[in-house]
Amino acid sequence: MKAIVFIGTNKSGSSREATRAAERLGYFTILFTNNEKQLQQRKAYPDIHKMILIDTLNIEKMKEEIDKLSKNGFEIKSVVSFVDPFVHIASILCDEFCQNYTSSSAIEIMEDKEKTRNHLRDQSYSPQFALIKPDETISNNMSFPLIVKSPKSTGSKDVLLAKNSAQLNNHLKSLRSKNPNETIMIEEYLDGPQYLVEAIVFQHQPHVIGIIEQEITKGKRFIITGYGVVVKAPANIQTGIEEVLHSIVKAFNIENGALHLELRLTQNGWKLIEINPRISGGAMNNMLQAAFGFSLVEETLKLFLGEAPNVKPRHRKSVYTKYIIVDSKGILERVVGKNRATKSPGIVEVYVKPKRGTLLTPPLSMGHRYAYVIAEGNTLAEARKNATTAAKEIKFILKV
Repeated sequence: MKAIVFIGTNKSGSSREATRAAERLGYFTILFTNNEKQLQQRKAYPDIHKMILIDTLNIEKMKEEIDKLSKNGFEIKSVVSFVDPFVHIASILCDEFCQNYTSSSAIEIMEDKEKTRNHLRDQSYSPQFALIKPDETISNNMSFPLIVKSPKSTGSKDVLLAKNSAQLNNHLKSLRSKNPNETIMIEEYLDGPQYLVEAIVFQHQPHVIGIIEQEITKGKRFIITGYGVVVKAPANIQTGIEEVLHSIVKAFNIENGALHLELRLTQNGWKLIEINPRISGGAMNNMLQAAFGFSLVEETLKLFLGEAPNVKPRHRKSVYTKYIIVDSKGILERVVGKNRATKSPGIVEVYVKPKRGTLLTPPLSMGHRYAYVIAEGNTLAEARKNATTAAKEIKFILKV
């Protein structure tokens, strides 16, 4: 039986859409998970045919499990992950047990912000940065404000703004207390509109799938609360993004793969904030499907299986996604307004994540976004208005 092994999945979002896509493509789906709750909620995952509780950071244990699966008649066609930090681990396992059409070495560098910065150090789109080793004292030659981050950070966790030396030293102490043996990265603060670029590479040829304007909410962290799919980008933006993408594909020697970039258009041109060797999580796959009519995770799976992906748009619609956060801490008693939001004009999808009794907090990472609304419109401005109007209907009633 032809099977695909997934390492990790979330209950919703791109990683879950990938397991559903694999089932649609006719594969037996196997999930390696370290999350016991997923086994307890087994009925909520009908698209996953076999679920195995395992330490998903222990490669040797997973090798043993894949061996067992092979001996039990499963033909493992690919080992994949759409979740941080398992993309590289999945690729290593794929190297051993399947034909891997992607590059493990490129994925390893892209998964590590320190290695990525060093690898692209001489490129014009690389911002100023400094790396401070655990035993080093800071000698800062960059002007404030600065961004201080952990190279292992994901989802805006441990990404901090320093406006002066005192804040910089406090952030360094805070990050070092969490991870005393880890390098800390300092980068210039970049001003200008921010874009997320979803891309796929097939036979060394990169394809821009979607250019998405990002709306950033600045609280204790930089949290992205809005995504607008740009159906037809201005020529200068399209060309600039394609140039950066082609350069990155060449620098990493990517033959096949999926990735997304976060870029800022500054007074000094395009600057790369980060790269990730996978599609963005959350609503991204559904957002792009609403805008262009195809499932990017499904086409990515085809790529991983050695088939040509079909990423030609079936249609083009302006789509905006609005995420909902809370501004105070408390236990969720109930959610109101979801039905009204669903009936609002232009709505494609309304998703509310937390269940009653969950502790909600103001956002310290992307994981603290608790609902989203995807809406379409005749223009991006209309789609944004539709999404924002519907999102205002949803209220989290908290017990403080």
